Amino acid sequence: MGGMSESPAPLADPHLVFDPVADDGPRDIVVLGSTGSIGTQAIDLVLRNPDRFRVTALSAAGGRVALLAEQARRLRVRTVAVAREDVVPALREALREEYGAGEPLPDILAGPDAATELAASDCHTVLNGITGSIGLAPTLAALEAGRTLALANKESLIVGGPLVKALAKPGQIIPVDSEHAALFQALAAGTRADVRKLVVTASGGPFRGRTKADLANVTPADALAHPTWAMGPVITVNSATLVNKGLEVIEAHLLYDIPFDRIEVVVHPQSYVHSMVEFTDGSTLAQATPPDMRGPIAIGIGWPERVPDAAPAFDWSKASTWEFFPLDTEAFPSVGLARHVGELAGTAPAVFNAANEECVDAFLAGALPFTGIMETVTQVVAEHGTPSAGTSLTVADVLEAETWARARARELTATTTSSATAATRNQTTAEARA
Repeated sequence: MGGMSESPAPLADPHLVFDPVADDGPRDIVVLGSTGSIGTQAIDLVLRNPDRFRVTALSAAGGRVALLAEQARRLRVRTVAVAREDVVPALREALREEYGAGEPLPDILAGPDAATELAASDCHTVLNGITGSIGLAPTLAALEAGRTLALANKESLIVGGPLVKALAKPGQIIPVDSEHAALFQALAAGTRADVRKLVVTASGGPFRGRTKADLANVTPADALAHPTWAMGPVITVNSATLVNKGLEVIEAHLLYDIPFDRIEVVVHPQSYVHSMVEFTDGSTLAQATPPDMRGPIAIGIGWPERVPDAAPAFDWSKASTWEFFPLDTEAFPSVGLARHVGELAGTAPAVFNAANEECVDAFLAGALPFTGIMETVTQVVAEHGTPSAGTSLTVADVLEAETWARARARELTATTTSSATAATRNQTTAEARA
C-alpha cells in the first residue's frame, strides 16, 4: 500500500500551528462543559499552570451550579454561561456565596445558545468539552470567530463533519480525545505521504472476550462498570458497545483525511497505548501514557508546546505486560456500522449517533436489552437509507435527521419493550396454568 496522495491539509495537522502566541503571557482559554469530566480536569491543569493558561469564561449545562460558581471564583473568569435559564437565580446565589459581599460577580449568559455565544468570545483557545451533538453549534462558532479549537466534543465531527471542514483553517483544530491526541502526536514524526495506516486502540470495555450470546442478558450496572476510565453513563455504555470506537474511526477519517480502509481498530485492555501510526517503511509509532485525560487536554490547549508534568508518566523500573487483540466484529458490530455510515456521509452519521443516544437511554432505563442497542440503531440507519449525493449539508439538515432518528428509535424501542412485556406475560400465564 502506497503513501497518501497530495491533497488539501487535513483538519488536524501537528505540523501546522494556527495563530501562535507571540508573547510569553498566559494563553486565554474558554472552557465549554466546565463541570463535566473534561472540564474539571482542564481546570485542574490550568490552576497548576497559571503562567501558561488563564480561563476567561466557563459554560455548563446548569445541573451543578455550586461547582460552576466555585470554578468561576477560583479562576476569576469574566463570564459564566448556563444552558438552563431556570437555574440562573440559583447560580447567582451560589456566585454571591463564593465571592462574598461587595465582590463584583462575573457576567451570566443563559439559554440554549449561551455556549455558542461564549465560543465566539475574545480568547485564544476554546476547549469544547460538551457532550453530545449540542456541541456542534459552539464548534462552528469558535471556528468562524478564528479561535483555536481544542476539540473533545467528537459529535461535532460525527454529525457535522462537512460543516466543520468548510470553516476550519489549517491547524485550527487540536483533538483532545485520548486516541486522536495520540494519533496527532505520532503523526508529527512523518509527512502525510509517509502514513500507511492509523491504528486506533480500544480497551474492549467491560465485556471484552464475551461472545454475542454472552451479551444478551447483561445489565446497565454491568455496562457501567468500565475497567479503566471513569466517564459519564452514555460514554461508558458507548465504550461497552464499542460505539465510541466506531465514532472515533469516523472522527479519525475526518481529522486526518485517511480512508476508512486504512483505519484499524485493535483491542488493548491496559489502555496504555492510546493509538498508533504505521508508516510506509514498516515502522509503527505508538503514543503511550498511563490512562489520564489531562495529557490529551494539555496537548489540546498548549500545542505546539508541551506542559511539564501534565499527567503521570510510566515507572519503567517496574515490569508490565501490554496485550493487543483483534476486534470481535460479530460480538461488537458497531465499528463496522460506523464505517458504513461514515462512508455514506451526509446525514447518515448524525442518524447513527442520535439513534444510539436514544437506545442507550432506553437500555439504562431497562426498556431495551444490551444487544438491542445496535440492532435498533442498525434498523434506523437502514431505514434512513443513503443520503442524497451532491448536496451541501446544513445545520438544519443535521437537526432534522437527528429529530427523525430519535423519534424512530423511540418507536422501535417501544415496540421492543411491548414485545418483551407480552412475552413475559405469556410465559407467566403458561407457568400459572402448568
